[in-house]
Amino acid sequence: MSYLDNIRTFVRVYDLGSMSAAGRDLRISPAVTSARISQLEDHLGVRLFQRTTRNLSPTEQGKAFYPGAVAVLDAVDEAEAQVTHLTEAPRGSLFVASPLGVGRRLLAPHVPEFLAEYPEIDVRLRLTDRSVDLTTEGLDLAFFIGQPEDSTLRIRKIADCQRVLCTAPDYVARRGMPKTGADLIADKHECLNLRFPGATEFQWMLVTPDGPKRFAVSGRFECDDGDVLTDWALSGQGIAMKPVFEVAEHLKSGRLVPVATETPPVSVQMACLYTHRRHQDPKARLFMDFMIERISKVVRVTEYPVAGPKP
Repeated sequence: MSYLDNIRTFVRVYDLGSMSAAGRDLRISPAVTSARISQLEDHLGVRLFQRTTRNLSPTEQGKAFYPGAVAVLDAVDEAEAQVTHLTEAPRGSLFVASPLGVGRRLLAPHVPEFLAEYPEIDVRLRLTDRSVDLTTEGLDLAFFIGQPEDSTLRIRKIADCQRVLCTAPDYVARRGMPKTGADLIADKHECLNLRFPGATEFQWMLVTPDGPKRFAVSGRFECDDGDVLTDWALSGQGIAMKPVFEVAEHLKSGRLVPVATETPPVSVQMACLYTHRRHQDPKARLFMDFMIERISKVVRVTEYPVAGPKP
């Protein structure tokens, strides 16, 4: 198994571009990470990485070895999955990514229950609002809201996710109540934007009497963490577009109020991404089934009545 561990470490270092990042991901020390790479290089008789104090990059030999190394790990994972399926005792690590709001509110609370039911599985949950790459980041599953960028992946839809434009009553008292998306622009309302490196969408898609329409809203506040936008909205800094399940309690308590209700946001799908190979892994399939059953119930019960466009 030591040689396989060395290959697995090489692939993570290659994917993440860092010895320390790979070590954290694999839960081993930097010294062990470096030692495994050195052992693999000694075995192969080549240098796999060029190392400096500031940079690490694969050599030509490292680039040539990488596809075969990934294929080896895939074959081992596939074989283990088949054995696990036969024994009906799923085990091993499951790497799952999710947006912050979905992960914190819908996934994380149920992870202990899942692990209690399947004690041989350990879950490594990665929460981020940026787009993720299942292949290069070594993920089994990725929950998301919206449309995926990679059309080659499999998608399992969970539910249509209702969204709402909302802000604090204090903001409405100061700036007035916008009724439509056009009011947001005409009155120069402070719109709180979720943006992250690589983001390409800077407009809000709202439902109008003429159908869905993009509105080029603007504002001085932006962040790559959706919960920060909620906090800003709660403090009266501006208007946020949020999934209803994330702000349902604030709407119920009155700390947030819906605005521009004549042109509500277009609902978006909440779904789970996976590769064809990963779908064959019993633990990935079990986790999907387990979480989707619970998430879909929460999303359905937190729907919020919105007026919608006037004819």
